[in-house]
Amino acid sequence: MDPATQTPVKVDPAFSNLLEKVKHLNVTACFQCRKCTNGCPVTFAMDIYPDQVIRLVILGQKDRVLSCRTIWVCSACETCTTRCPNEVDIAATMDALKETAVADGIQIPESKTYAFHRAFLEDVKKRGRMFEGKLMQSYLIKSGELFRKVTDGSIKEEISLGFNMFRKGRLPLLPKGIKAKKEIKEILK
Repeated sequence: MDPATQTPVKVDPAFSNLLEKVKHLNVTACFQCRKCTNGCPVTFAMDIYPDQVIRLVILGQKDRVLSCRTIWVCSACETCTTRCPNEVDIAATMDALKETAVADGIQIPESKTYAFHRAFLEDVKKRGRMFEGKLMQSYLIKSGELFRKVTDGSIKEEISLGFNMFRKGRLPLLPKGIKAKKEIKEILK
C-alpha cells in the first residue's frame, strides 16, 4: 500500500476514559479473551466483533467504533456481558456507543436497525414493556418497509403471519400493563 494514499488513524485517548467515568463502564478491564464474541448470537451480521469494538474503544478509535454497523446490530441480549470473566458490561457499552453516535450526528449505517431500535424504546417508554403489535406497526412505518411491502404485495405474508400468531395466542390484541411505568420512563430519559 502506498503511504501517500493512506489516511491517518484518528485517536481520541480520552474516549475510553469518557465511557468509564461518565457511563461507569469498565472497558479497560477487557483482556481480549473473546468469550463475548464467541457467545454472541448475531456476529454473523457484524462488521467487527464485540471484542474488537472494546479494543478499539480502549485504543481511542472513536470514529471507527461509532461508524461501525456492529453497535446497531447488537441486540443487547447480554450474553457477552454474562460471559465476561472481568465483568465488562459489553451490552451497556454498545448502548452507550449508540447514544454517543446519535449525539455526535454520526451517519447510522443500518437505518432500518435504528428504526427498530427507536420503535422499541418508544414503546417501552410509553408502556413500561414492549407490545409486539405496536412495535411492528411503528417499525414498518419508521423504516419505510410498510410502503415497500404494500407495493410488492408481501404485506399479505405479514398479515397472515400476524393472524396465525394471534390464533395461537402468541400475539395479544391489547398490551399488558406494568406497575412501575414511571420508573421505566425515568430510566429511559
